[in-house]
Amino acid sequence: MWQWENATAGALAGFATVAAMHPLDVVRTRFQVYDGRGSNLPTYKNTVNAILTITRMEGLRGLYAGFYPAVLGSTVSWGLYFFFYGRAKQRYSDSGKKDLSPSLHLASAAEAGALVCFCTNPVWLVKTRMQLQSPLHQAQPYSGLYDAFRTILREEGFAALYKGIVPGLMLQVSHGAIQFTVYEELRKIIANSRSKGTRVDAQSSGELLNSGDYAVLGGTSKIAAMLLTYPFQVIRARLQQRPGHDGIPRYMDSFHVLKETARFEGIRGFYRGITPNLLKNVPAASITFIVYENVLNLLKLTRQKE
Repeated sequence: MWQWENATAGALAGFATVAAMHPLDVVRTRFQVYDGRGSNLPTYKNTVNAILTITRMEGLRGLYAGFYPAVLGSTVSWGLYFFFYGRAKQRYSDSGKKDLSPSLHLASAAEAGALVCFCTNPVWLVKTRMQLQSPLHQAQPYSGLYDAFRTILREEGFAALYKGIVPGLMLQVSHGAIQFTVYEELRKIIANSRSKGTRVDAQSSGELLNSGDYAVLGGTSKIAAMLLTYPFQVIRARLQQRPGHDGIPRYMDSFHVLKETARFEGIRGFYRGITPNLLKNVPAASITFIVYENVLNLLKLTRQKE
């Protein structure tokens, strides 16, 4: 039952995160793909200007473009992630009989990230494309989640649903591994510092921490992971753009994105949208871990009463 409790807590955490922070996700995605060369997106000066421009041109609906695939993707991703992560940790710790080392936390997170990426890449592709639809968009816009999947399959084939899978895998594995390793190690340090010299294991450490601790741990671990892995997000977003009327994609593969971005934009191009990304993901990570840890503790108490 423990893995399913992890999955439930993770899914609820993912839903809460998306509902609160989606407008910044739209802004982040649009900044990521804007390379200044024939874009079908308006030009934004900064994050605040982007929010105001989208609201003026597209209304509140524009700020929540791609909301349904984002909710689906985030809820399923976090649910699967915590499920796979919990199973991996249990396996590596010999069913909780020993504490995990940093390298085993890293391996658990990397394994979970790879599995989640294969399961959810099609949803993230649809979310990205729906977020990029604007009044300047030349192609017939997707009317919804189902229409997007149907149109992509008809026009581009099944393989199109896995565009960006290579940088997506690198992002999921490295980002999750870094974030959860930093989170677990900092959590262990705080719990041990409050246990008055008594060493505590991962499961019992939850009794020594509160929501404020989870917020700080979630935000800190997210910043560390984000700064190191953000270029993968830019590469994936640019690969997942919808092809033009001629059916030819703007970028052919990850190396093409890497070469063109470095040539025309330099290192700065790989960090486009980092500001709204930080504004979105640092509090989002705090929300995620607050919800996750508290739901998990609630489920544990319910199970103990039964």
